[in-house]
Amino acid sequence: MVNKITLVGNLGKDLNTTVMENGQVSTTSIATSKTWTDKKSGDKKTDTQWHNLVFWNGLSKIASKYLKKGSKIYVEGELTHRSYDDKEGVKRYISEIVVKDLKMLGDAKQGSNAQVDNTPAPPSDSGDDLPF
Repeated sequence: MVNKITLVGNLGKDLNTTVMENGQVSTTSIATSKTWTDKKSGDKKTDTQWHNLVFWNGLSKIASKYLKKGSKIYVEGELTHRSYDDKEGVKRYISEIVVKDLKMLGDAKQGSNAQVDNTPAPPSDSGDDLPF
């Protein structure tokens, strides 16, 4: 069985990092969007989805050092679901992507073009790498 999520998007907030006895964890959210033109009105439409990300230990250290709100990233990970009780004792449910691989995208001025793993970058739409 396979549980693999691939996302390219922008961070919606700075990372929240917690250091514990057994390691470090960072959490944040990523926005992914798709855009289309409405056939009836001709208006440009955008649908944005938000996804919760969790980085553990080594990836948490790298992410907390280099990523910030607005950073464009490519992540691969596993979809997980968990529940917790909030301050009022109400059971809440959350879905998260536990990040296994990370690529920082964007311009070099922000220090966000460093590669963290050997995962191939998402395909380019530019067509510059076509063999003909």
